[in-house]
Order: sequence, then C-alpha cells, then structure tokens
Amino acid sequence: MSAGAAAATPVVVRPVQPGDRAAWQPLWDGYNAFYGREGATALDPAVTEHTWSRFFDEAEPVFGLVAVDGDRLVGLTHYLFHRSTTRVEPTCYLQDLFTVPALRGQGVGRALIHAVYGRAQEAGVKRVYWQTHETNAAGRRLYDRIARHHGFIVYSYDV
Repeated sequence: MSAGAAAATPVVVRPVQPGDRAAWQPLWDGYNAFYGREGATALDPAVTEHTWSRFFDEAEPVFGLVAVDGDRLVGLTHYLFHRSTTRVEPTCYLQDLFTVPALRGQGVGRALIHAVYGRAQEAGVKRVYWQTHETNAAGRRLYDRIARHHGFIVYSYDV
C-alpha cells in the first residue's frame, strides 16, 4: 500500500437511500456545476426529479451509490447496465462521479469506482466504462491508475 493509500479517507460506500435526498442534492449540483450545468445552463429540475426516482424503481437499470464519512455524504456515483453489440453479457456505464472538493485525492472517488466494479461483477458484467472531460486532470490521474484508456473520442448530437 502506498503512503497516499494509507492516508485515504475511511468511507463507507452504500446504495443511495430515499432519506439521502437533502444530502445528495448538493453533491449532484456540484457534479453538474463541474460540467458547466449551472445557472442559465442548469438541468431542468424535472431531469433531477426523474433521475432521483430511477434509483428506487426496480424496473430501471440505473443505480446510485454514495460515499459516507461518519454521518455526512461526501461522494456519489450513478451507473447503469445496458446491452452491448460487442459482448453477450451487459456492460456497465459509470455515468456520474463526484466527491466533495475538500476530500479529493483521499480515496473517496477510488472507493466509489471500486464499489461500481463490485456491483458489476455481482451482476455478471465484465466491463465498466466511463468518460470524462479532457480538462479533468485530477480525475484522469486517478482513472489512469485504475482503468485503461482506449483512446476513443466521444461525439454526441441532440435530436
């Protein structure tokens, strides 16, 4: 174990619960602000409501985990399982990951990602993947240590 790992914040990662809404919201807002979705460009509140409700709908393939330090939520991740044309089993897309800025670099993000790895493995899924913005240097330092970058560039078009 490296010296940095020894100093990691001891957090518990668990599924998000209905009673977490008030503590989850600032993390969700921080995540969206990080990617420029705030103020005039903020998500429609209906999107947030719909996202929140998906975590508790058994018919939905969308899941949420939170990192808890004592009685405080300090991070979140949302992921989903979906079919793939290059695999027989489903694959896992880690869609959102956020930790409170004061705890970055202390193991919270790593714990959340590894928790998703564990959930994927339990579900028989063999690949977890995600994307980040090229300017997310701090996140990419972590990602480069715990996953492999395949060199793909993401394009999108809103129809």
